[in-house]
Amino acid sequence: MAAEQDPEGRAAARPLLTDLYQATMALGYWRAGRARDAAEFELFFRRCPFGGAFALAAGLRDCVRFLRAFRLRDADVQFLASVLPPDTDPAFFEHLRSLDCSEVTVRALPEGSLAFPGVPLLQVSGPLLVVQLLETPLLCLVSYASLVATNAARLRLIAGPEKRLLEMGLRRAQGPDGGLTASTYSYLGGFDSSSNVLAGQLRGVPVAGTLAHSFVTSFSGSEVPPDPMLAPAAGEGPGVDLAAKAQVWLEHVCAHLGLGVQEPHPGERAAFVAYALAFPQAFQGLLDSYSVRRSGLPNFLAVALALGELGYRAVGVRLDSGDLLQQAQEIRKVFRAAAAQFQVPWLESVPIAVSNNIDEEALARLAQEGSEVNVIGIGTSVVTCPQQPSLGCVYKLVAVGGQPRMKLTEDPEKQTLPGSKAAFRLLGSDGSLLMDVLQLAEEPAPQAGQELRVWPPGAQEPCTVRPAQVEPLLRLCLQQGQLCEPLPSLAESRALVQLSLSQLSPEHRRLQSPAQYQVVLSERLQALVNSLHARASP
Repeated sequence: MAAEQDPEGRAAARPLLTDLYQATMALGYWRAGRARDAAEFELFFRRCPFGGAFALAAGLRDCVRFLRAFRLRDADVQFLASVLPPDTDPAFFEHLRSLDCSEVTVRALPEGSLAFPGVPLLQVSGPLLVVQLLETPLLCLVSYASLVATNAARLRLIAGPEKRLLEMGLRRAQGPDGGLTASTYSYLGGFDSSSNVLAGQLRGVPVAGTLAHSFVTSFSGSEVPPDPMLAPAAGEGPGVDLAAKAQVWLEHVCAHLGLGVQEPHPGERAAFVAYALAFPQAFQGLLDSYSVRRSGLPNFLAVALALGELGYRAVGVRLDSGDLLQQAQEIRKVFRAAAAQFQVPWLESVPIAVSNNIDEEALARLAQEGSEVNVIGIGTSVVTCPQQPSLGCVYKLVAVGGQPRMKLTEDPEKQTLPGSKAAFRLLGSDGSLLMDVLQLAEEPAPQAGQELRVWPPGAQEPCTVRPAQVEPLLRLCLQQGQLCEPLPSLAESRALVQLSLSQLSPEHRRLQSPAQYQVVLSERLQALVNSLHARASP
């Protein structure tokens, strides 16, 4: 099967991105004559991450791309032959060479939808040997993507809808693949853009970025631009020496701020001028290379006002150290006063961006009412998910040959739910989410307005619910290896995230000590569980 010919295909996982025991089990299935037994697995998680009450389903696009391209190449088979027993029948390796996913069917939660414990993110069915080999790659593609998307959604909920969130964690990520995944799925979870250029090229994530302290400190002030002239924004009239114009404005700004004209660092000003010459339509100043009040701010104002004379408007300033909330408030006051003093109203609303190890607690402070921060850059806290570094997804066998399979263990949390299943979301008359229901695939779907008897987790008896609306959760996305419908774009899945979160009640949406959302079982599924338990009892 050919891989999709698009830029994202370059980011696809490879078949040997797996654990060795998948290959050893494959040999065992083949040797036992069971390679083509019909089997079904489910991929799910057992607990919501970060102490919250929800997660987001993510990684489906990557899974579909991986499955459609799945094929063991000669080099892959040769390597497996080197790590499996030397007396392995060569016919097994010929079988591996013939494998693809043309007989694999996948049902999934749509990317960006709400996910809850025990509800399958993926249902994967097909020949036993093949779907077993898919376990580790699919877990790898779904688990981290869903974790990062959920983490980003939490940060968006804290920030509120108005603040712009920039993901800038590539340099802190767990390797290149982790960096690309984090940039992609933080955008899906609600961030506005990423600093990661590759995420823009391969995934269409909006990219943003300006300059670092190294750019500012590389200038001493003695540099002479090869071409210091800048034409007016309207394109009419002679060019102006921007450095000279900024020097004139510096005198006015320093007088306004009560500073000596020698106080602002000349190298910083030269850096700002150089950047403004390169990006007159997108000039932004990094203010804290030296002193924000005595250097960064006056130098920025001098260059911004010089640009303003030529019809350009600065797009922002950034802070990367100190008390970000307080400094932003002080800078906004200076902008307002300078706007009035120099009669440039646009200066009042120049966006203020901040960064510097911002976590949930710091973000809540920056997002509070009265904050003058407009843009917030977050790196480590979004890409490394420090509160919980893994979602803990699992991939469990639920049926073979049409017969249910169940893992029975002394740890109740690790017991699995048997059989091929369907999942439904029950909603109230106001559109709010009530609960998710898991039932056997052959059962009739729940009907809106009709009573339904269900079993909550650990309950001794069923309860009755009457939903106003019923939504099927799992969509057929791959049937016998063929894509059933075009996958939504990343931007469309991102929009689904915000719609899904808006349907959660405040009790389930809150980040600290939320009410737990219920996932219940149908009476027939509960009866099957009880029956398999009874058979296993001595």
